[in-house]
Amino acid sequence: MNFNTLHTTHGRAIPFATGLKLARPELTVIVITGDGDAAAIGGNHLIHAARRNIDLTAVCFNNNIYGMTSGQYSPLTPKSKKAATAPYGNIENNFDLCRLVIAAGASYVARGTAYHVRSLIRLITRGIRHRGFAFIEALSPCPTYYGRINGLDSAISMLQWQKEHALDIKAASRKRPYELEDKIIIGELFNSEARGLNIPEFSQEYWNLIKRVKDK
Repeated sequence: MNFNTLHTTHGRAIPFATGLKLARPELTVIVITGDGDAAAIGGNHLIHAARRNIDLTAVCFNNNIYGMTSGQYSPLTPKSKKAATAPYGNIENNFDLCRLVIAAGASYVARGTAYHVRSLIRLITRGIRHRGFAFIEALSPCPTYYGRINGLDSAISMLQWQKEHALDIKAASRKRPYELEDKIIIGELFNSEARGLNIPEFSQEYWNLIKRVKDK
């Protein structure tokens, strides 16, 4: 990979990316974020980037915990699971970020896992090529903090868990609700282009407005 990078303030990657895309709309802009970064302090920015349908690709590495700051629970830590700040189990309901950004207006949404690596690569590629806000949730293992305290003490066991619990959306459509209770749905969850929907892209709308004002 060969590209320029910006290392920004925690939780503020999307606002930096938004400013960059508005200033240089011809660039391909990718946001790399985590579950604590995107769903907690950066949650408001995530919602509004989806609402605006700005042409960014946001890849959220979800390891269900704050893996870089000693293992505090995040908005994506499953209910009842343990963390450094929830030693007796998390009592909060966790977000489904994919459902959240679809509801907010994102035009491409997908989920993959570190185990299903080839599928995840395809989903990220489609997200980059998509015109509009693309969100890809990438389930990733954290054996050091999340796994060790929740009975999955190695990267191998966590990948095995992903293999056993992830279910492609096409296969899931043939299952009954009770068969999906412990499953995580992966694959392309929403694509406006595939559904024939024309959702305006924000940076194009922004420059169209500038042109209209200048013409007057």
